Amino acid sequence: MVYICRSDERVLTVTVDQSGKGNYTRIQDAINAVPVPGSSSEKVVVNKSKISLIGMSASSTIVTWSGKWTTYGESATLSVLASDFVAGNITFQNTYGRGTPALAARVTRDRAAFYGCRFVSYQDTILDDKGLHYYSDCYAQGATDFIFGPGKAFFEKCHLHSTSTEHGAFTAQGRPAASENSGFSFVECSLTGVEASKSILGRPWRAYALVVFARCNISNTVDPVGWNNWDTPTNERTAFFGQFQCYGEGSKTDGRVNWTHNHLSPAEAKPFLTKEAWVDGKDWIK
Repeated sequence: MVYICRSDERVLTVTVDQSGKGNYTRIQDAINAVPVPGSSSEKVVVNKSKISLIGMSASSTIVTWSGKWTTYGESATLSVLASDFVAGNITFQNTYGRGTPALAARVTRDRAAFYGCRFVSYQDTILDDKGLHYYSDCYAQGATDFIFGPGKAFFEKCHLHSTSTEHGAFTAQGRPAASENSGFSFVECSLTGVEASKSILGRPWRAYALVVFARCNISNTVDPVGWNNWDTPTNERTAFFGQFQCYGEGSKTDGRVNWTHNHLSPAEAKPFLTKEAWVDGKDWIK
């Protein structure tokens, strides 16, 4: 399934070939295939590789669905089940609400990239499931564990917004073993929340969870403790939660739990600071 949207800033080339070797067999079909901006209520499953979905803007190109968690990942508005996927300028939203995981997106194959996208739900907004993934200038909103999963992802200049009025969590990474090459790196991102929110940066969904925030603007929506062990003290010996050169009221480390890496050195932080280093981005990120 491919949506190709008009944009003054984009040039799209399609091939019209009556023999069937191009994108279309008639010129009119190619013109008619370009949709206008708007909201679409549907569940999108990307099961073929090298697919791109590009909207005009995330505010005008919206894909929405209301789905609750029944089996693993099935509630997602967008499911990326094939490699080399790109999405740009689209909002993916799950409107189900409270009470169960309700995914806006599940990303479960290698080399998926998102540019200027919005992901909106309440619980478990983005399931970053398997593979290497990149998010640039994106917006993610939720209350509970709203970026979670066992994938390996680099978030660059993204905005994370907590709607929790209790004790939510921005992340719940799920690395199951020390040998697994996964984790979340957030670089030059901003973290905000509703006034009543006191969310933690993250908690370990699996014992070897790995999350680092580097050079991020962290507002006072973040609880001073920063992290928790998900009621499992042994996770404190295996999870890796770190912070490097962050700023903002919520970045202060005086009240952080003492088993996390609250002051990474430049050498310790280096592997997390670029998409090239963290998700091998030199070869596949444009």
